[in-house]
Amino acid sequence: MGGGFRWVRPEVYPLFASVGVAIGICGFQLVRNICINPEVRVTKENRAAGVLDNFTEGEKYSEHSLRKFVRSKSPEIMPGINSFFSDPQ
Repeated sequence: MGGGFRWVRPEVYPLFASVGVAIGICGFQLVRNICINPEVRVTKENRAAGVLDNFTEGEKYSEHSLRKFVRSKSPEIMPGINSFFSDPQ
């Protein structure tokens, strides 16, 4: 064993990758909420405004382009294979 001690074994690389992806998704959601969520107010002036009736801004935040794209799709992972095995010929 002249190469020294290995701290990271190759078996844990997939675990590092999956944890990294999860941390990335969480970070993206946190930054998205802080930057564009109409209910999150960071500055003191905005917090002092109280409850706002900003329905159009909330609608724009919640109805983003990914949600509009997914709404027209069927809720199946593989619709071709599902219809092949479930629909009678």
